[in-house]
Amino acid sequence: MTDFFLKVLTAPPGKTHLFSVGQAGFIIKSASGQLLAIDLYLSDCVERVEGHVGFKRLLPKILSPDDLEFDAVIATHFHRDHFDIDAIPSLAANGRTKLFAAEDCRASVAQLEMKDDKVTYVKSGMTFRQGDFTIHFVKCDHGKGAPQAVGVMVQVDGNLIFETGDTCLRLDWVEDFKKIGIPDVLIAPINGAFGNMDERDCAEFANAISARLTVPCHYGMFASHGGNVGRFYDIMTKQYPEHAFCIMAQGERLTI
Repeated sequence: MTDFFLKVLTAPPGKTHLFSVGQAGFIIKSASGQLLAIDLYLSDCVERVEGHVGFKRLLPKILSPDDLEFDAVIATHFHRDHFDIDAIPSLAANGRTKLFAAEDCRASVAQLEMKDDKVTYVKSGMTFRQGDFTIHFVKCDHGKGAPQAVGVMVQVDGNLIFETGDTCLRLDWVEDFKKIGIPDVLIAPINGAFGNMDERDCAEFANAISARLTVPCHYGMFASHGGNVGRFYDIMTKQYPEHAFCIMAQGERLTI
């Protein structure tokens, strides 16, 4: 049993908690104790699939797929650090957890011999209610390699948490996102590779959408991915000093 697992279990009720699992993986715990997971990468499958040291896992495994029973698990697209083929079957095996996966995850589900009726495939514009969570799937731009990727805006306990998914900077979409709401927490990539926003893009997007708090993600897991939180820190403090941000350590809990 990891310290991270204990943090999730013992986070005090009555408030919303956000936990960083590393890479683009986050867990939201509602005030009543329900759990929603986004893009958990819990295994070493990326290095095995990609076959080279650039995708060696550099962050520790702090959570096992069997440690927690989630009310909802979301995979924003089929890339293995978002749809973890070694972890997803266990995460969804209990018969209660609802799995929401982007349309491009269908082949992965078939490969794993999971039943399609256990998965809800999602695309931009869809909204679902799952327990304490209202889940809005929104557009993102991850390039030609993952054109069906989605972002996700989660309403819970009066808070709005926006994880952009893997995307480049699209300021032309900001007003569409604002129709759902101004994020209390914005989670966005800073790695600047594979079509994603870099540190400056993330800061610019946070400013444009007027996020109340910004949490950078998608750094530190793989040598080939990039992402410099020191650079993000410098940009935010020097160019956007009025905007709050939190650089979360892996395993850290943020109470909203």
